[in-house]
Amino acid sequence: MSDFKEETFGPEDHSLLSGSDLLPLIYDELRRVAAVRIMGEAPGNTLQPTALVHEAYLRLTKSEKSDRWESKRHFFSSACIAMRRILVERARAKNTLRRGGQAKRVPLDEFNPDSELDFDLILTINSLLESFEKRHPRKAKLVELRFFAGLTIAEAAEMLEISVSMADQDWRFARAWLRVAMEDITPDEK
Repeated sequence: MSDFKEETFGPEDHSLLSGSDLLPLIYDELRRVAAVRIMGEAPGNTLQPTALVHEAYLRLTKSEKSDRWESKRHFFSSACIAMRRILVERARAKNTLRRGGQAKRVPLDEFNPDSELDFDLILTINSLLESFEKRHPRKAKLVELRFFAGLTIAEAAEMLEISVSMADQDWRFARAWLRVAMEDITPDEK
């Protein structure tokens, strides 16, 4: 992710842009994000970074109304959210009882954006983020960018248009909140 460049999300004109115009401009960056998110998946995995990016793109551009974006940054952020949702749906599908899935407690020590992909952790974090987002939308967005998109603090701060120190404070707060929330979850609740 060190190739994240200012010019990728530089100044924009504020007319609405088409997803088909924007995808080629940020495709490589989206593919890197997708690769980071699924690199630790078990052998035999059928989901590839390219497929994840393409599925996110298709979801974003299903209707004519949704194929208009304010900027490259807006499109990139929306694509990261779509990739998060795809991974969450995939995790839920893998954890259904008919597929032998069983919820289990996941220690917060594993809450690291660079760690291997863990479907239980994805589901837990997603569930907690939904309630966290209601009270702390910017901090929840930071967790989403760090955990689900694999961005660094500096990259996430740039995406959120806040200072790196503010992003660092938000990250510490969010991790502490998630740690407490995860400790309060009993194994049956996951």
